[in-house]
Amino acid sequence: MASGFGYDGPLVLERSSAFMSETTPVRLIGMSGSLRTGSYSNAVLATLRDHFAGRAELELYDLAPIPLYNQDFEGEKRPPAVKKMLADIAAADGLVFCAPEFNHSIPGVLKNAIDWASRPAFQSVLAYKPCAIMATSRGPLGGARCLEHMKVALDSCLARIALAREVIITAAESRVRDGRLVDETCLGFASGAVEALISEIRLWRATAAKA
Repeated sequence: MASGFGYDGPLVLERSSAFMSETTPVRLIGMSGSLRTGSYSNAVLATLRDHFAGRAELELYDLAPIPLYNQDFEGEKRPPAVKKMLADIAAADGLVFCAPEFNHSIPGVLKNAIDWASRPAFQSVLAYKPCAIMATSRGPLGGARCLEHMKVALDSCLARIALAREVIITAAESRVRDGRLVDETCLGFASGAVEALISEIRLWRATAAKA
């Protein structure tokens, strides 16, 4: 099992995760900020899933079924799709977020998922969850503001963003082909962020094992 944080109670690290072998693939969830067919962000996540096969199990998560956040439906009143998402996040070792920049910020579909996952405040499934973040853009300068806003939102949830060089894939339409990221330089940056995430997870396990 991965480091499991209950989303309705105090944060508890499952000891089984701490003693997992270093060769055990880490369990990651990839969340894209785009629902469209042919999404560049989805292509990046799919490429990373293939690239890290054997070392990480990266599940591309479908955010389409997640309803709009409504505070009237928290706790046991959460919709089934939201309950499943929170349980899946709790069971994962870490998260990989990749999103295009919409209106100088985070796309609504991804922000909505973060809003659901952020509750209850400071005790949610995102609290202390290792994360990697990256952004895509069709233009030459886009993505930086989306990346910064993701940092702010995840910091507010106490998520642990893995330290890595910033990953902003500009001119994405020229770097993605047949649903995969084919630009080696960009893939190197994106892979570096996931490598940092895996290292963070391994360190977390080793620290927990000594506790």
